[in-house]
Amino acid sequence: MRYHAVFDTNVLVSSLLTKQTDTATAKVVDAIASGDIVPLYNQEVLDEYDEVLHRAKFSFSEQRIRRILMIIRQFGLEVNPSPTSEILADRDDLVFYEIVMEKRNDDAYLITGNLRHFPKRDFIVTPAEMVEILYKDQG
Repeated sequence: MRYHAVFDTNVLVSSLLTKQTDTATAKVVDAIASGDIVPLYNQEVLDEYDEVLHRAKFSFSEQRIRRILMIIRQFGLEVNPSPTSEILADRDDLVFYEIVMEKRNDDAYLITGNLRHFPKRDFIVTPAEMVEILYKDQG
């Protein structure tokens, strides 16, 4: 089964920081290329990914940044979300929430390492929880 999901930026950062291929963040990002997860995005999200991944503190190569952004565009689905009335502690997180809400009819997920930044909902999951969902379905 294919799942739609918007990736919080911290998940991409973690996947690029890890040297191990069996971490939950690496597995969910790898699920994009395998076709198990269709990433949801819009230009605002791509701009945030680009800005954060280029921060000097991470020292990611331009090639790695370009590759992950290309994979998201190539295998993903651009979504133009409708505004919600949700109030989040960090306004920068609102776009991720609005994108997932726009695609809830497709059972979309929001994958984040910071659950506390979002309302408690069963479709807002950690990378490890998304891996469990993927394996349960393949199981």
